[in-house]
Amino acid sequence: MSLSRTHLRTGRRPALALLSATTLGAALLLAGCGDPGSGGGVADPTTDTSATGSACEPVAGDQLVVLEDDQALQNSENIVPAINEKAAKAHPDIVDLLNAVSESLDTEKLIGLNMAVDIDRQTSSEVAAQYVEDEGLAAQDTPGEGASLTIGAANFSESATLAEIYAAVLTSAGYDVEVRTIGNRETYLPALEKGDVVAVPEYAATLSDFLNAKVNGADAESVASGDIAETMSGLEPLARKSGLIIGTASDAQDQNAFAVTQEFADEHGVTTLSDLAEACGGGLTLAGPAECPERPFCQIGLEETYGLTFTEFTAYDFGLIGEAVRKGEAAMGLVLSSDGSLAS
Repeated sequence: MSLSRTHLRTGRRPALALLSATTLGAALLLAGCGDPGSGGGVADPTTDTSATGSACEPVAGDQLVVLEDDQALQNSENIVPAINEKAAKAHPDIVDLLNAVSESLDTEKLIGLNMAVDIDRQTSSEVAAQYVEDEGLAAQDTPGEGASLTIGAANFSESATLAEIYAAVLTSAGYDVEVRTIGNRETYLPALEKGDVVAVPEYAATLSDFLNAKVNGADAESVASGDIAETMSGLEPLARKSGLIIGTASDAQDQNAFAVTQEFADEHGVTTLSDLAEACGGGLTLAGPAECPERPFCQIGLEETYGLTFTEFTAYDFGLIGEAVRKGEAAMGLVLSSDGSLAS
């Protein structure tokens, strides 16, 4: 709802993201990447690399692990609450309550929420209620006094679950809350700006690029980066110009990530993408959407930022990439960092 959500989704959920574990996530992520395709081919190996080491063959395994993006190739797609400014002024406790949700959330917990919904097939409302209970997020008093609020959600499960968590916390504070699934950002953001909905779970980098294009034009230089503090500094003034307040950025990220099997990571002793470049200087195979070789948040970025060499690239529909890596069809694949299937 990250390439980026606009990710390879184009540059997520919004702008260059590549992939998403959810329907919207995938669409937004592919904003900069295009629809995933099928087929394969041999990638042009990079020639500008200082890495040394042998080629690394795929290693099949059941569990995927994400390698740390230690040089910040991807933009900071941390989950943040976007709140209508007038509603926040009328009910200032809304901001504090939603900030408490952000403070409780990290990527591991987000993976667990997505696993519960996407794999275990619980409803978003059931998962949200359990999360609020487990994290002790229920309000201690009821300043809402029956005021009616609507929380917006994009049309993919992760956004719906986060919106339900927001709603459960606000309900505990006495508000009469409805969750409304609206669609994509082009649809729900105008509703948020008008106050038809009071808050929406958002993704920092993608939202910053979306608002930047709206305020400063489509060719405006991106204000997003791999540093969440820098991204928030660019996002907050843009949000104010649109009548929005951005709450605390959570530690939870839903962005493009690159995964190998646990067995591969153990065999080569790698935990970061820099480790991978050093261990596999002779090259390795990559799985991703068809647009990956042409996208700066995917193969191009891996080559230019990390000096990785790819001997072969194979394109898969997004939902099949993880399974391809597990089966040993490719050494590494593009996934979303919050994909529920990453839960151990």
